[in-house]
Amino acid sequence: MRDVLWHGRDVLAALKPHLSNAPQGDLDDNWQAYGLAIDTRDLISGDIFVALPGAQAHGHDYVAQAFQQGAVAALVGADFDASDMADDAMPLADDVVLLAVDDVLAALETLARAARQRSQAHIIAITGSVGKTGTKTSLANALAKSGTVHAAERSFNNHIGVPLTLARLPAGAEYGVFELGMNHAGEIAALVDMVRPHCAIITTIAAAHIENFASMKALAAAKAEILGGVEAGGTAILPFDNAYFDMLAEQAAHHKLRVLSFSADGQAEADNYVTRAKLHAACSCVTATINAQPVTYKIGAPGVHLVANSLAVLSAVENAGADLALAALSLAEHDGMAGRGARIRLGDDTASITLIDESYNANPTSMAAALQTLGLAPRINKGRRIAVLGDMAELGEDAPQLHAAIADKVEAADIDLVISCGALMNNLNKALPPGRIGVHVNDHAAALDILRDELRSDDVVMVKGSNASRMGLVVDGLIEALSDTHQEDTPQKKEAR
Repeated sequence: MRDVLWHGRDVLAALKPHLSNAPQGDLDDNWQAYGLAIDTRDLISGDIFVALPGAQAHGHDYVAQAFQQGAVAALVGADFDASDMADDAMPLADDVVLLAVDDVLAALETLARAARQRSQAHIIAITGSVGKTGTKTSLANALAKSGTVHAAERSFNNHIGVPLTLARLPAGAEYGVFELGMNHAGEIAALVDMVRPHCAIITTIAAAHIENFASMKALAAAKAEILGGVEAGGTAILPFDNAYFDMLAEQAAHHKLRVLSFSADGQAEADNYVTRAKLHAACSCVTATINAQPVTYKIGAPGVHLVANSLAVLSAVENAGADLALAALSLAEHDGMAGRGARIRLGDDTASITLIDESYNANPTSMAAALQTLGLAPRINKGRRIAVLGDMAELGEDAPQLHAAIADKVEAADIDLVISCGALMNNLNKALPPGRIGVHVNDHAAALDILRDELRSDDVVMVKGSNASRMGLVVDGLIEALSDTHQEDTPQKKEAR
């Protein structure tokens, strides 16, 4: 049984400035809501349905379905007309609660601000060029050892996902963890103004979405917008090893924030740093200093990037006053997420193939980390390391050179076969050194065909690319082709792509 999230009277009080007319339905406002949904596929009986307009469909088209599924109210536009619904839609009952507003998204944002206003939780917001979702998930799991935590279920980090997640914040939650993303300047400032965290984490600054910025410095400034929304006297957790650390620290000082730095390179000048790390094929073992305290722990997935992010997680836990020892133990549960490092063994025990699913987006930094992780995989019998790499989007005029530069990462990781996919990845194919086997194709379907013909027992395959390259379909196709599968590390349910 779910707890009550919103009482009708509180929803009406929060939305009063937006209501275009008196709410229809249960006018005595004694209804209760247990959640919010913007998609009827996710709606659970007892939810408020938020009928947002969309590029492909309008939420108004699904209001009847939402009530059929048990919605207690629907937030709709002022122009909603039940007579305009599809002919096969069930007529709305006279007592359904319709909250008609001039702007549905603006109303959702107001409800989100009301949730933040009533909350006593310690709020942490995370941004960065890579690692946001994994860090958010690890931090939520770590804090859950000390109290009740609210965090987004998926990568809800944009102008819709953030207010939706915030409006779902239970009044009694002790911790809240939010992920803030952006493609352009000004977007994080708008999001953090709603979230108002007590602590902000910036995982790293790297060339992601760089085509939308005049320079890397401008991109770093856009990420630093998160610092301007931290509550007075709050904390900024910043990447000491990053080229833009000084700039970020200066911005944090400008906003009078406490700065905690973290270093995976073992820089003892940082507040939190690695003293020893052993990277294995399926995990990492770390000894670190967290606010002068020695901590030894295991991360249940491989990669130096996860080591760096674990320092940010433990720093945030310690800053929040939660149990650091239990948080460190929880990192062993970080076992890879779908699209972000999940390891899946395909086939049977006599002829198995390991698939590393890194298909959820890519930039040069995350691509390098994924290749380094693939390089940790041991060669068993005649098995090979195979990388299937799709184009990296939004890199601007330097995109060809940035793709070609991946060749050095391929060489350093000693990858046996590179299947490059897309016009930009052809630059990588041409840059591969002599003796390094590469095959270039134009699209994901061709890459999948080659894999089906090429794979042999004990191969380890890593698939990565920006969402536009549709590398997720390569992952799905391999799983379907080799249907006798099981997870090596139980990743979370795959997100819709």
